[in-house]
Amino acid sequence: MTHATGTAGTILRTVGTAAAVLAATTLLAGCGPKNEPAAAPQSSPSASPSASPKEALLDAVPDGTEGAFRLSGKDASSTVDGRIDPAAKGLELNMAMPRDSDGIALKMSFLVIEDQSWVKVKLSGRPGLPKFPDKWMKLDRAKLTDAASIPTYDGVDQGNAGPLIQAATSVEEKSPGQYVGFIDVSETEAAKALEDGEAAALGEAAKKVPFTAVVGADKHLASLTLKIPAAGKAKAYDYVVRYADYGSAPKISVPTGAAATKAPAMAYELLNG
Repeated sequence: MTHATGTAGTILRTVGTAAAVLAATTLLAGCGPKNEPAAAPQSSPSASPSASPKEALLDAVPDGTEGAFRLSGKDASSTVDGRIDPAAKGLELNMAMPRDSDGIALKMSFLVIEDQSWVKVKLSGRPGLPKFPDKWMKLDRAKLTDAASIPTYDGVDQGNAGPLIQAATSVEEKSPGQYVGFIDVSETEAAKALEDGEAAALGEAAKKVPFTAVVGADKHLASLTLKIPAAGKAKAYDYVVRYADYGSAPKISVPTGAAATKAPAMAYELLNG
């Protein structure tokens, strides 16, 4: 099965945007390929005895035929969770960043449906921080300095499992649904799933990053974990993507009435850094 990869890094765009918000807040207080939805389910190569472990694992990556599902992920410094709804071309991503050196903590959520975007922001930890409505604040992308800094719906595989598995140099199924192997994260599309310059900083180690993956009884990918090694001052960490509740997660819809409002000027100040 062929998978379109789209633009890698949606989870990281969310993390990057959140980090920029924290930086901007500190200044204020001192005064971030995916698989496109298919029209219909396709036959599963994993059902064929001739399918290689890599082909079977790629076939388990969500392609949009599974209905709405949940996702979660983590990297060196943050965690993200949310939902994907292929029918609505929508996603919801939620993240929390712990207190920074200034004692400020951040919770941020993004809701995307086609070309529409909303955000929720909550800051805590110090007096005098900006307070935002506890509602979905609709964003005007034209008012953003860098519209690409916030998440967009560009496919269902928001955790970039497809591009990473595609870059695997070896894949072995140790037991039913349990896979191990190595991934070359220096490969162009795989590198986009990491922070800018991270794959290059790993040097030769980037070509053989160990991974494990789990495919559920429903033949859908449940998790992918890469053991990213230390590089320079950067510590080793696990890059983790989890997908769950295929077809049973709540669908995504446009927030209406008291649940939504227009984003105030302060929201753009924070998002624009």
